[in-house]
Amino acid sequence: MTDRTGPRGRRFERLEISLDRASAAPLYRQIYERLREAIGRGTLPPGERLPSARSLASQLVTARGTIDLAYGLLAGEGYILPRGAAGTVVAPGLSPRSARRHTRKPRPSSAFREDGVARTPEGVPLPFQMGLPALDAFPRKLWSRLTARRARRLAPNDLACAEAAGHEPLRAAIAAHLAVARGIACAPEQILITTGFQGALGLITRALMQPGDRSWIEDPCYFRARGGLVAAGAALIPVPVDAQGIDVSAGIARAPAARFALVTPSHQSPLGITLSLPRRLALLGWAREAKAWIIEDDYDSEYHYKGPPPPALKSLDRDGRVLYVGTFSKVLFPALRLGYLVLPEGVLADFRRIVSRLHLAGSPLEQAVTADFMTEGHFARHIRRMRNLYAERRRALAEALADCFGARFGIEMQAGGMRLIARLDAREDDRALAARALTHGLAPSPLSPCAIQRDCGQGLLLGFTNVAEEEAPAMAERLRRALTTS
Repeated sequence: MTDRTGPRGRRFERLEISLDRASAAPLYRQIYERLREAIGRGTLPPGERLPSARSLASQLVTARGTIDLAYGLLAGEGYILPRGAAGTVVAPGLSPRSARRHTRKPRPSSAFREDGVARTPEGVPLPFQMGLPALDAFPRKLWSRLTARRARRLAPNDLACAEAAGHEPLRAAIAAHLAVARGIACAPEQILITTGFQGALGLITRALMQPGDRSWIEDPCYFRARGGLVAAGAALIPVPVDAQGIDVSAGIARAPAARFALVTPSHQSPLGITLSLPRRLALLGWAREAKAWIIEDDYDSEYHYKGPPPPALKSLDRDGRVLYVGTFSKVLFPALRLGYLVLPEGVLADFRRIVSRLHLAGSPLEQAVTADFMTEGHFARHIRRMRNLYAERRRALAEALADCFGARFGIEMQAGGMRLIARLDAREDDRALAARALTHGLAPSPLSPCAIQRDCGQGLLLGFTNVAEEEAPAMAERLRRALTTS
């Protein structure tokens, strides 16, 4: 591997980093261990400059966020030293001998599993991580009863191949829900059931995208969305996000003829900003003129705490240019691995040909249980309950963080979503702090790696959904101790 980020990068021609993608060990942990071993052997001597996260991610064909996490762990343990624009170097005062002496196996307190969830050795998810709904508040007994009832009703015909587009009653239930909750008028036939957001994005790229197609992407953005487009061969066009959401005029200036735009209009990921109505209309107007496709990721729109949730961008689409992606991972539970894609009528035939070959809809039993959960009214009640619960947990954690950290944290609370942003002083390193918190059994995410070209500042993304109101003060204090302990 060769690093061209600086004059001392020639040493990386002799440094081989091999990744085992079939291993149970996450990629970030493998990269961390390979670099730590190289420092211990002296292959990377003190003062040696490491490749930039973007460069190494490109060489290893992985997400930049994976490299950022590995670098953050190394920095948190003192092996490397970030120096801002000057890059990242092996700690100058670290001799290979002392590096070997301090090399140790990963602490058993926490680890990211292959599902991307940070857990204790006992399997308990760590606090503060993003994207997890309140697992303690999910109606597990009700779900178990619905599952058992469905299993008892299984007939011989139900054991045959499932519908490729997904369980028809579930698609009908989703269509009814979207009409009321998101303002989207669609028929069940326009809905395909997928294995979550990644499944929907993979289906879109298979059906419509050619390698090299230009795609707008929000800057900053969700790293899995960026990775999915890169894996499909898209040429990414980062478009800056401001207080009104994605800057459509900047996107037009950079790539007026782009074929795609992937956006999160309800709660921009990761900043939580709601796309303004003028920007929505401008985005739809651009797509109409350019004959481009807008991929709307509506990942947690149910959770809005200041008035009703904003309508979906898809509800304003009169030209059939919006591909709407929804998921049950945030509102039910991630292990369900269930999502859906709402398509314009003009592309239904192309998508159905693909799903008929690939059968991407997931477990028929879980689809049927989810349909029952929705049609019997449990889904709407669950959303209302969680919205109230999250509002309380959000407020409690924000107050506890303010009490613990004072002026060190600037707490940003947008109108909706499942996370808070703790803004840091520009002199702090959010990646190193996140890595340090992880070694103490906490899993906030650094904000800065979400940026592509435009610096979005230093900050910690703190999921609040699994921090009970009464536990918030103790959890904030635990985070304070983790971030101040070397």
